[in-house]
Amino acid sequence: MDARREADAQVEAGYVADSIPGETLSRRTLRSEALLVLALSLGASGVSALISFVGSLTKPGGLKDQAATLNSSYAPGRPWLDLAWQLFGITTALVPVALVAHLLTREGAGLRAIGLDRAGPWWRDLGRGTAVAACIGSAGLAFYLVVRAVGFNLTVVPESLPAVWWKFPVLILSALQNSVLEEVIVVGYLLRRLGQLGWSPTASLAASSVLRGSYHLYQGIGGFVGNVVMGVVFVLLYRRWGRVGPLVAAHALLDIGAFVGYAVLAGKVGWLPTAP
Repeated sequence: MDARREADAQVEAGYVADSIPGETLSRRTLRSEALLVLALSLGASGVSALISFVGSLTKPGGLKDQAATLNSSYAPGRPWLDLAWQLFGITTALVPVALVAHLLTREGAGLRAIGLDRAGPWWRDLGRGTAVAACIGSAGLAFYLVVRAVGFNLTVVPESLPAVWWKFPVLILSALQNSVLEEVIVVGYLLRRLGQLGWSPTASLAASSVLRGSYHLYQGIGGFVGNVVMGVVFVLLYRRWGRVGPLVAAHALLDIGAFVGYAVLAGKVGWLPTAP
């Protein structure tokens, strides 16, 4: 009873009693931790995307006459150096995920707390992710074509890598990196921390979805709105399944389809916009 009263007193005082075995972290500490994780990753990307969007708006010409390139060469004409830079960029982009894994492990939960483990099992996560990707992929492509046509979006160029042997493996690795980074941080980690900080489910859903939209704002208004909607769907699915595994799979399949599909089809079909 004494232990229970002490735990209740800690919660009332603003502490999360189950954050670390044998240790408690104040809400201020958890808040600072979450802000630092975001500042090192997708929060900073959101600010960068906003600045890029302002630059596109103030540039002469319409948005659809400008391009947003996602995977480009770091060392044109020097394929081995380019490959080294590509792999370096993909690897370092995952450092915030390693940090989140460390923080969750220190908490006594690990990545299993957000459903990124083998308890799924993997084939169920992949099956669910494939179904989600199939539904979102076609709708997302149609939405992009419409908003670009009406001038609300830049022309998105998923890749402009040289025709070298490592092109498709790098595009696939880039898609996997994007999916792990975004779903672990924007869904699993952020929702967990916001819940511990006392945010309501609705406020947490809004924060996660708007954050996802913010770092896609460099693509234009359509990129922002489309990803906010995707964020809402992903949060609802995460709450239903209790796992980010299916979301990682869905996101990876969507990006692989976009990156590899553009590399194969660009300039060969009339409906796919290419760089102005």
